[in-house]
Amino acid sequence: MINVLLIEDHELYRMGLSLLLSKQENINLVAEASDGIDGIKKAREFSPDVILMDIGLPNMDGIEATQRIKDFMPDVKILILTSRNGENDVFEAFKAGADGYIMKGASSEQTINAIESVYNGVGWLDAAIAKIVLSNLRPPTSAEVVQVSPIENKNTYGLTERELDVLSLMVDGLSNPQIAEKLVITRATAKAHVHSILQKLSATTRTQATVTAMKEGLV
Repeated sequence: MINVLLIEDHELYRMGLSLLLSKQENINLVAEASDGIDGIKKAREFSPDVILMDIGLPNMDGIEATQRIKDFMPDVKILILTSRNGENDVFEAFKAGADGYIMKGASSEQTINAIESVYNGVGWLDAAIAKIVLSNLRPPTSAEVVQVSPIENKNTYGLTERELDVLSLMVDGLSNPQIAEKLVITRATAKAHVHSILQKLSATTRTQATVTAMKEGLV
């Protein structure tokens, strides 16, 4: 059972989403909040597995609330659910520790899949958000190619060849068990590699690591 906290200020939308979640056999909506400050309070009180977080909240926006919640609950999964897809909002949300980002226009099935995905430790990027991330990737100029080769860029983070293999599979959206099966290693080894990658990339979530990997051309 996935315990979910919903933080959304738009009452009608919150009611609709609450109804959707209540119909899912594997999801338990433990609490709702309509602003960032109350959301933090409810997070402390109910210790949810996943938090659905809007960005445009009153009193404290969702990005700051995400960062504060992650400070005292680093293992909670936070899925940004919003109509805001500006480049700054996207990257600031991931910087704050968000585990996924989905637009409010997503279908009910996509929303449930996103919740299950982040709960299982696999980052979720809405297709529209993925385009924003990819649009920030530009081919290097000839001068940059001369100054920094792809291999040198990878070695800047100290990633081993095996960690690069694991990182590539993380970008593809594979979970630890799937990575272990793909690379024919134990799940414990896969988990250890992922942990090492997060540390080396200074990332707190798999999604952050994925964004960094794409931005830096590591995979």
